[in-house]
Amino acid sequence: MFKILKGGRIFGPEEVGKKDVLIAGNFIANIGDDIPPVPEYGEVEVIDVTDMYLVPGFIDQHVHIIGGGGEAGFASRTPEVMLSQVIRAGITTVVGCLGTDGTTRHMTSLLAKARGLEAEGITAYIYSGSYQVPTRTITENIRNDIIVIDKVLGCGEIAISDHRSAQPDKGDIKKLAAEARVGGILSGKAGVLHLHVGDGHRKLGMLFEILEETEIPVTQFTPTHINRNPELLEDGIKFAKIGGIIDITSGVSPDSGARKSVKPSKAIKYCLEQGVPIDNITMSSDGNGSMPIFDEKGEIQGLMVAKLDSLYKEFKDMVREEGINLADALKVITVNPARSLKLYPQKGTLRRGSDADIVVMDGDLEIKYVFAKGKCMVKDGKAIVKGTFENNII
Repeated sequence: MFKILKGGRIFGPEEVGKKDVLIAGNFIANIGDDIPPVPEYGEVEVIDVTDMYLVPGFIDQHVHIIGGGGEAGFASRTPEVMLSQVIRAGITTVVGCLGTDGTTRHMTSLLAKARGLEAEGITAYIYSGSYQVPTRTITENIRNDIIVIDKVLGCGEIAISDHRSAQPDKGDIKKLAAEARVGGILSGKAGVLHLHVGDGHRKLGMLFEILEETEIPVTQFTPTHINRNPELLEDGIKFAKIGGIIDITSGVSPDSGARKSVKPSKAIKYCLEQGVPIDNITMSSDGNGSMPIFDEKGEIQGLMVAKLDSLYKEFKDMVREEGINLADALKVITVNPARSLKLYPQKGTLRRGSDADIVVMDGDLEIKYVFAKGKCMVKDGKAIVKGTFENNII
C-alpha cells in the first residue's frame, strides 16, 4: 500500500519547504514536488495535507510502559500504558524503563510489553535496569543484555542524588557506564547510562568526578529530570556545556504539583539563553511514572502520575510561549534523542529511506494525523487504532 501526503510543509526537523511525501509500506520512498499517483505504484491513497506541518514522529525516551510508582504503598502502583495514550500525543517511538520498584516489576515483563506495543503498531525499546545497584537485568549482566537482546538500548534508569536510590558510589556508576559502553560498542547500539537524578544536594557532582577520573566519554551518560529544581538545572547546563546531553522531563512541572521544578519549556529556553547548544537537549515525559511529593523529612505528601501527552504540550509551549523556532523545538523530541540512542537516520527525521513515522499538524500545531511505520494511527486528531484490549475499556 502506497500513500502520498500532498502539499505539506516539511520540517524534518529542519525546514524543507512545501513538498509531497511518498510512503511505501513502512518507510519514506520519496520527498519531492508534485509526486503523481502513477499506476506502477499499485494501490495509492492520496491524503491532502496542504499547508499543514509534516514533522518526524516524536520519540519519548523515558516511559514507564508497564507502570511505575508504589512509593505510597501497593495501591499507588501506576498502570501500564495503552497504545492510544501514546499515539494521540504524536509519539511513535518509546523507550520503556523500570523505576523505584525492581522487585514486583520485572525486566522480562518490560521486554514483553515493548514487544506488545510493537505488535500494536509503534516502535518500542527498553533500558535494562532499575533504581537498584546491583541493578536488575534479564541475563547475568548489563553488557550481555545490550548485546544479545535486540530491544535493549542501554542501562537505566539508575537513581543518583535521591533518597530512594541504592546510594551508589562512583565505583558502581563507573562500572555500569563501562559495561553499557562496551555492550553498545559490541552490538552497534548506544549503550547509554540513563540516570534518574533526584533532589539530593550532590546533583551531578558524581558524574563530573567520573569524567575527570576515567576515559568514559560524557555522551555515555544521559541524566534526566534536570528541571526538577533550579539548582539541578544549573548543574545540567554545566554538564551540557562540556558536551553532555541533558534530558528535560515534560511530566515534571509546577502545574503538575512539583512545586520546586522549572516548567519544561521555560527550562529549555533558559538553557538556550545560557549558551547550551540545542543539539545537547532532549525532552521525555516520564509517562505513567509516579510523581511523589515528599516533605523535608522524606515523608510522602502526595502522588501524581506523569502523562505522556505532556511531551506534546510542552513542545507547543516552546513555540507559542517561549518563542523557540519550530525546527529547534522539534529537535529535542525527534532528532536529538534519535542520535543519542543511535536510532538516526531511521528515526527522528523525514528523509528518503527513513521510517515513515510522521506527525501532521495544522497551523495551530494541533495534531491531525499520526503515521507510525507508514500506518495511519490518528486521523482528525482521534486514535483510529486501539490497543488489543482498549475496545473493552474505552
